[in-house]
Amino acid sequence: MDALFLPLASALGASVDQIKLVFCLLVAYPLGSVFIRVPSSQPSLRHLFNIAVALFFFSVLKLYSAFLQLLGSVVGTYLIAKYDRSAKMPWVVFAFVMGHLTINHAIRAIYGFGYETMEVTGPQMVLTMKLTTFAWNVWDGRRPTEDLDKWQLSKRITRYPSLLEFLGYAFYFPGVLVGPYLDYQEYNEVVHETIFKTAEVRNKAKSNGRLIPTGRKRVAYRKMMMGLLFLGVFVLLGGSHNYFTILTPWFSSKPLLNRLMIFQSYGFLERSKYYAIWTLTEGASILTGLGFTGFGSGGESNWDGAANVKVLQIELAPNFKVLLDSWNMKTNVWLRECVYKRVTPKGKKPGFRSSMLTFLTSAFWHGIAAGYYMTFVMGGFITSVARTARTNIRPLLLPGPNEQPSFAKQLYDIGGILLTVIIVNYATVPFMILNIKDSIRAWTILGWYGHIIVFGALTLFSVGGTKYFRGLQKKRGILQSTGTGAKGAKVNGNGNGSVSGGSGTSTPVEKKNMMVPPTLDGLAQRK
Repeated sequence: MDALFLPLASALGASVDQIKLVFCLLVAYPLGSVFIRVPSSQPSLRHLFNIAVALFFFSVLKLYSAFLQLLGSVVGTYLIAKYDRSAKMPWVVFAFVMGHLTINHAIRAIYGFGYETMEVTGPQMVLTMKLTTFAWNVWDGRRPTEDLDKWQLSKRITRYPSLLEFLGYAFYFPGVLVGPYLDYQEYNEVVHETIFKTAEVRNKAKSNGRLIPTGRKRVAYRKMMMGLLFLGVFVLLGGSHNYFTILTPWFSSKPLLNRLMIFQSYGFLERSKYYAIWTLTEGASILTGLGFTGFGSGGESNWDGAANVKVLQIELAPNFKVLLDSWNMKTNVWLRECVYKRVTPKGKKPGFRSSMLTFLTSAFWHGIAAGYYMTFVMGGFITSVARTARTNIRPLLLPGPNEQPSFAKQLYDIGGILLTVIIVNYATVPFMILNIKDSIRAWTILGWYGHIIVFGALTLFSVGGTKYFRGLQKKRGILQSTGTGAKGAKVNGNGNGSVSGGSGTSTPVEKKNMMVPPTLDGLAQRK
């Protein structure tokens, strides 16, 4: 079958595996339309359809042993969750599937597989999120409802699924290769079409007597066109303009300022392949019915529930948190619900220990390459500085009631957008290059500008900057000695010194992003 894809791969300068992956993602579109035509009154047929298509995809990619490995994880999880009724069951499943994933990450590193090679770890990362989430949902179904929060109540599993149902969930075909993942209740709602009954579906939205809102195909194929557009950008430019280009004599011979300006485009090109893949899978998922979130004010159906990335919020992010919240969104949910909140002792609020364990889980989930850890550690410092700047500088620029934003506030906002994108471009270099030696060399060629900005700002705040800006806030009545600001803001006690609304409460746990470790200013206040 490779002979069918080889000419196109040669013409585009891509690997055969990459072409075959895109082929599978595109074939998922017509197959998604077939899936939703299978009567919801015959859920077994839908489960079998998912399994059959997944088998087809793995056959196209020649991942025969990979499929068997994933099947082993699925069956093992099914048996553990069914027969182990102890409170440790979710952690047993977690250790089982994460251990298996880590072994395969090690094998990938030993053999030196790059991103152009499709092997087991990609689909296994998605499956790991599914299986661990399932284990926690089963455990929540066995716990008293008063011990559960809103998310846990909505996702709890009280009726243990059959093996066929579980296999259909595990191998849900639109996301089986590269995600995004979904939890079992979402899958069950798609299979039985109860996802459409959670909102008040208007009579005009009915099609052939079925409660399937109109507009699904329009949104799905728009996602496909967007995905193909990003894919085209990456194919045309990404092969010759990427983070590895930094290491070439052509790039390093240019003046530093030119290097930095050229480099900024590389970040977008590197991200474009993720935009392409995740947007393509989102569209195929929508065709199966996943992602319906109700109706807009104009009566149009909304299909935002399958999104894994928000491109504009990333490229024009005003700060690092908004960027992280818009990137790999489903993984953020998994880390929050299955790690961050679960490692926190009952009756206590998540703190340093919860944050650090979540950070380590995220790093191990991505792989064992040093580049991942370099990026995550750098991300921790970036988050620390960003929050400190937002806490100390931003309140000074906010307009009063019925006032227009000042010119200084507009400059602050523009500067935030520019700084966010150039810093994230810099921080993610090791994430793509992976090894320490080349990552350090790349940062050296870039003049260590990210470290200079981040640690320079951290130093300024540490040696008196924070005290200076807090003093200005007190003089202007923004920050009073009692902790309540004149503009209705309070300095909260969540350990990171952030300024919140009138209630003074910190960001709810369910809204926190779990991709980076705790902030340094937060740790300092805990000492």
